[in-house]
Amino acid sequence: MNATPVTQKPDDPVQIFANRLQKNVKHLRRWLNRENIHCYRIYDADIPEYNLAIDVYQGEKCWIHVQEYAAPKHIDEHKTHTRQQAALSAIKEVMDIPDEQLFFKVRRQQKGHTQYEKLADNKTFYQVMEGRHQFLVNFQDYLDTGLFLDHRNTRQLLEQLSHGKHFLNLFAYTASATVYAAKGGAISTTTVDMSNTYLKWASNNLTLNNIQGKAHQLIQANCLEWLKKNQTQTQYGLIFLDPPSFSSSKRMTSTFDVQRDHVQLIKDTAKLLAPDGLLIFSNNRRHFKMELAALSEFKIENITRTTLPKDFVRNPHIHNCWKITRSHEVD
Repeated sequence: MNATPVTQKPDDPVQIFANRLQKNVKHLRRWLNRENIHCYRIYDADIPEYNLAIDVYQGEKCWIHVQEYAAPKHIDEHKTHTRQQAALSAIKEVMDIPDEQLFFKVRRQQKGHTQYEKLADNKTFYQVMEGRHQFLVNFQDYLDTGLFLDHRNTRQLLEQLSHGKHFLNLFAYTASATVYAAKGGAISTTTVDMSNTYLKWASNNLTLNNIQGKAHQLIQANCLEWLKKNQTQTQYGLIFLDPPSFSSSKRMTSTFDVQRDHVQLIKDTAKLLAPDGLLIFSNNRRHFKMELAALSEFKIENITRTTLPKDFVRNPHIHNCWKITRSHEVD
């Protein structure tokens, strides 16, 4: 995508923001073309005064998804709104898009039940591409769009590792990882998530990519409970475990905290690994610390750096990622 020059005064703060946006687009263009990337981040709070995350989603049209990180309470609301509107105008001008292709949200910390609440109920989905795969995204109804762009490299890794394997996707969300694994040649896929909404979305993503049949199973369940009940079931050669940082819903009897609970979660999940199986564990908890001493029976390799795409280098803590296998000393 080409950027369009804007016409504000050079010393105008919004001009500085627009210039940075233009620079980012130009900087990423060759890489995007070379890697065949259609959905990507072009700005991530580069300038403190414009605390935004701006993502491009390309399909039949080009859609821009803008998230503003909520300003501290002591900041004047009128000034925030004025700056916000100026930024949105600059984005439309730089990216050369009409109003209806720009979507804006304020991203506040989500806690408890609020993390699952809808923002709207438009039920409008847009078809976008990622590599050779297609996905449905929603820009209005939920805080997230249905496709975590920072996990692009992680999904590619799963595709590379999945051939000839039984694949398990836990806390699967909209099953984008399952699509990659299936297309990579997985013998079977099992996709587990507690949300019926996300499983329907996942089913549509699988259908969109011609992934159908009994080999591809979708299960609505609390992943923590499902793991406890399925310790003698299929052994998986590849498992993707990407739990939320914190979870508390009406369907759960207790809370989940990834820092507090990851040791038991990893141990329970690893029981479903084939002897030579591989577990890819990820989360987006900032300052997360892996309790290596409590997981000494496993070989654990931090691969966060290699799973961080070029368009997310400004935010190196956006996710954490590890390869986990059984230690050779453990039967």
